[in-house]
Amino acid sequence: MDISNSIGNYLEELSSNSPTPGGGNVSAFCGTLASSLGIMVCNLTIGKKKYLDSEEELKGIKEKLEKAKNEFLTLSTDDNLAFDRVMESFRLPKDTEEQKSARSQKIETATIAAGLVPYRVISLCKIIIPYLMTISEKGNQNSLSDTGVAFSLTSTAAHGAFLKVLINFSSYKDNLNAKKILLDAEMDFNEIKQICTKELEIIEKKLGR
Repeated sequence: MDISNSIGNYLEELSSNSPTPGGGNVSAFCGTLASSLGIMVCNLTIGKKKYLDSEEELKGIKEKLEKAKNEFLTLSTDDNLAFDRVMESFRLPKDTEEQKSARSQKIETATIAAGLVPYRVISLCKIIIPYLMTISEKGNQNSLSDTGVAFSLTSTAAHGAFLKVLINFSSYKDNLNAKKILLDAEMDFNEIKQICTKELEIIEKKLGR
């Protein structure tokens, strides 16, 4: 994602009849937003006497979330580029049997590569969840609702990314590598969804539900 672009321009592009940016890009961007909220809560905690015991730990988590935020941004751009390569492969000539075979192989390779991007989004969501769990427990409790939004966005990022993995890999289940990635993505997504749901329930109870 081009971070020099304004939100207004991004939304215009997202709303247009262009397939990019699309759902994969948005899923990765949700991960960026989740990481940013986690960083915000760290900043609202660090320096507060009440949370002095957890300050160093949250400083370390803040650095890790900064890295994750940048990785999510890179993946949002990678999603656009991967989709463009899939479209390019569909435009290859198919006049001869040789061309048809080469085109089919290029489409499969590009499609699987495109599916790897949202798979990495899911993997990164899994990485940041323990950081958010620590923030929820040891971070500024006045910002607990913000941590809850971060969990919600992480779940959304993983769910959206899993849908993109499905659409890219479902046609290539005979490909052993694609099949393994699909199974791994599903397992990771289910774990993320379960943890986020549980953490949100805990937060809602703390907030007085």
